[in-house]
Amino acid sequence: MPTLKIHHIGYLVKKIEKAKKTFEALGYLVEQDTVYDDIRKVDICFLVKDGYRVELVSPVSEDSVVSGLLKKYKNTPYHICYEAEDPEAAYQKLTENGFAAIDTPTPAPALDGRNVVFLISPVIGMIELIY
Repeated sequence: MPTLKIHHIGYLVKKIEKAKKTFEALGYLVEQDTVYDDIRKVDICFLVKDGYRVELVSPVSEDSVVSGLLKKYKNTPYHICYEAEDPEAAYQKLTENGFAAIDTPTPAPALDGRNVVFLISPVIGMIELIY
């Protein structure tokens, strides 16, 4: 398996500004202010603490890709995002090891337009891979 480096933990939240203030009270620093992702219809904010990065993700409409997840799971961590030196090789190895893509690689405005793809494993749930 190509080396995968953790980029962030995705945290699903209903109210991004309240969640941001709560994480700041825990000592997190805003790494990037809130960005609107019109592809996924979510607001996203990155915060960092002690070498860890948290991505707050909040749906802005009922047809957002995460609206259903928020209704089912409420405020919760819901994915780990990975970077790889060779994302194509990593994607191939992940799919060979039981992960299935649940979308196609698309630009992520909060990541400077880099492509991301979400994959799911029946054993560990959802991950994100940055291209």
